[in-house]
Amino acid sequence: MAVFRLSIYCFFTLLNLCVFAQKKVLLAKPKEGNITIDGKIEEEEWHKNTEVASDFVMFIPDNGKIISEKKKTDVKILYDNEAIYISATLNDNEPEKIQRELTQRDVFGVADHFAVYINGFNDGQQDYRFFVSAAGTQMDCLATEESEDYTWDAIWKSSVKITSTGWTVEMKIPYAAIRFPKNKKQNWGINFMREIKRKNQKYTWNFVDAKIGAVLTQSGELKGIENINTPTRLFFIPYTSAYYQKDHYNTDKTFKAGLDIKYGINDAFTLDAILVPDFGQTKFDNAILNLEPFEQELNENRPFFTEGTNLFNIGNLFYSRRIGGNPIVDSGTLEGNLNFNQEITHYPNTVDLINAVKISGRTKKGLGIGFLNAITEKTYATVKNANIDTSQKEVINPLTNYNILVFDQRFRQNSSVSFINLNTSRNGSFRDANVTGVIFDLNTKANTYNLSGDFKYSNINDVDDYDGFKTYLNFAKTSGKYRYIVSGKYLSQNYDVNDLGIIFYTNYHNVYANASYRILNPTKYFNTFNFEQEINIEIQNNTGKLQESWYKTILKANTLKNHYLELGIIASPYENFDFYEPRSAGRYVYIPSRLESFAGFELNKNNNLNFNIYLLGIKYNEKGRSTYNIYAGPQYRFNNKLSLAYYIDYTRQMNDLGWVANNNSNIIFAKRNTETFQNDFTGKYSITDKMTFNLTARYYWSYSLNKNFYTLNDDGYITPDNSFNTNKNRNFNSWNFDLSYSWWFAPGSQLSVLYRNYAQEETNFVERKLNRNLDGIFNSNMTNIFSVSLRYFIDYNAVKNRF
Repeated sequence: MAVFRLSIYCFFTLLNLCVFAQKKVLLAKPKEGNITIDGKIEEEEWHKNTEVASDFVMFIPDNGKIISEKKKTDVKILYDNEAIYISATLNDNEPEKIQRELTQRDVFGVADHFAVYINGFNDGQQDYRFFVSAAGTQMDCLATEESEDYTWDAIWKSSVKITSTGWTVEMKIPYAAIRFPKNKKQNWGINFMREIKRKNQKYTWNFVDAKIGAVLTQSGELKGIENINTPTRLFFIPYTSAYYQKDHYNTDKTFKAGLDIKYGINDAFTLDAILVPDFGQTKFDNAILNLEPFEQELNENRPFFTEGTNLFNIGNLFYSRRIGGNPIVDSGTLEGNLNFNQEITHYPNTVDLINAVKISGRTKKGLGIGFLNAITEKTYATVKNANIDTSQKEVINPLTNYNILVFDQRFRQNSSVSFINLNTSRNGSFRDANVTGVIFDLNTKANTYNLSGDFKYSNINDVDDYDGFKTYLNFAKTSGKYRYIVSGKYLSQNYDVNDLGIIFYTNYHNVYANASYRILNPTKYFNTFNFEQEINIEIQNNTGKLQESWYKTILKANTLKNHYLELGIIASPYENFDFYEPRSAGRYVYIPSRLESFAGFELNKNNNLNFNIYLLGIKYNEKGRSTYNIYAGPQYRFNNKLSLAYYIDYTRQMNDLGWVANNNSNIIFAKRNTETFQNDFTGKYSITDKMTFNLTARYYWSYSLNKNFYTLNDDGYITPDNSFNTNKNRNFNSWNFDLSYSWWFAPGSQLSVLYRNYAQEETNFVERKLNRNLDGIFNSNMTNIFSVSLRYFIDYNAVKNRF
């Protein structure tokens, strides 16, 4: 009998594995009557021989577990020449416990979700993902194996209803929101996802095996869409904005109007253009006291450069803040070229964008093509001559043209080879640049192993022309509980992509290795558990000295109660050398061996009161030298509409060593104490799923107090310098406050109102008392801006049909 039971168990286990290994197929049915997207699923169309996608399987945390009958999920799809229509019935035996926090678009919050993942080319490379929460909020993204891009926004409709047995969803996704080949019969990759938030469970229709690192290749298939005649994809988004700005000295009123255009060249390719751009309501940049030898890397907040730019980000060569960023001639260089009787009276910190256009898409054979062009205007600084009381204009940024061209060939549903070229052309005798890269990402048929790498070449035309290259090779096991990565790269001394990209470290070669273990199903103590070990060694090419070397151990886990914890240790047992902090070519400074540890903890996000804390400590093998950081704060959800959060980020560095000046032929360093104190306060009140108030406030204070000065020796070590006594201390304060109202009054159409208040102050007098710093920043030249912006989405087909 025992043998018989074992045989039966093995048979059904094998049967389940076979079922999970097969791709599910759903047949879409043509829509004949009208469907109102109201979440009710009452139309007869939904009940006329329509195929049902059901039998959902858990993805996380208990991978492979079948959804219970009490939470049965049924999905149906209809189509016409304009769109596909999706209905979902999501049963729940405890409908009163369905989480449904209201948030603004693309913010998930604490809510149950239903989603559809669509791949029109069925190539396992990129999904168009559409989510709707149980509160009705929409989220959408472009997803690859590496990332989910939620800056991409499509125009689609959805509605939900809470019922006595769970909740229901209706969605209408126009063909204009996705890309697919122009075939008579469509065969799309598709999957559906259901999230039950109170239990932190995610289920998918087609089983996604957590043992396999690749998720996108594990979708099902949608068939049945035939002979569709898609409408013209032409959309106009006119906008108008009004600004009122006031500071201590001036009052300014500005009115702007412009137009965004989106045109579907065919079913696969789209042209996006902006005429007279306006980015006045984008999120503010987090200004900091930057003591590093490098510029501060800023996040991109302008929609044109975040939406649908995945093709242009291949190879990590594109840093969009270069377009319309800082002038190429900085104020220090300009000042150094002036006569003793001249001074700069006006220096613009940014360059205005004239216009920009991008074309992107993919052929039915998997070839992705992207083209981006942007032009920025000629920009001047004003220089005053004190002797004759006249002013003159000095060019600090010429008329500049930026181009990006990308070809990305996908094949075998999980691999790709890409070519990218970035070109920056400046009018006149200014610096030009060209960067070319070839990138490959190859996976075995079963998605168990990966081989990836690149070769990139840069060429600079300046006063002294130069070129450089970078190459990288990576091999990884990407499936199972045990995984590993081994990689190496080489960067030449003159490799430079900083005209349209961003890079800090060059002229080195490295070896990196990572080994990890993870659980795929819950254990007695954990829902998820991941343990990783890493080693990295970087060697500077010219000297053979260690530029960076460390060994890292990391543990990440979610408990059965869905609390998150993270622990890590980083050991750097050898002395390294920094080739950038001296700010002079060929010079370097020592970095002592050190030990770093960190720990993080976050409460279950389903709780009304959420709290997280992150602690870090670094101890150097040098007397009195250490770094400490704490990041912590609560978030409280009063109800499904209102939530507030407050976070403190505090860092203290004791006896830090850093560059302060070049004094004749000497490079001066200082032992210094620094402290950074950042406060972030955020809040939201959602009136509906389309109407939200948002509050963001940030106060940042940091200082650097020099204790002793030193001269840097040629061997990278320091000796005391008692002759240097210039005040190089720094005290920096920054304040930002945004209060905004957003109303999506129609699909793709938005009214936004913003009140912005900000100030910034920097001196060489260190004030250690917080209240005096606060008084200083609030009594400084505070700038206040009130703005109203209206964007209206116009579909060419809707206008045409009216007439």
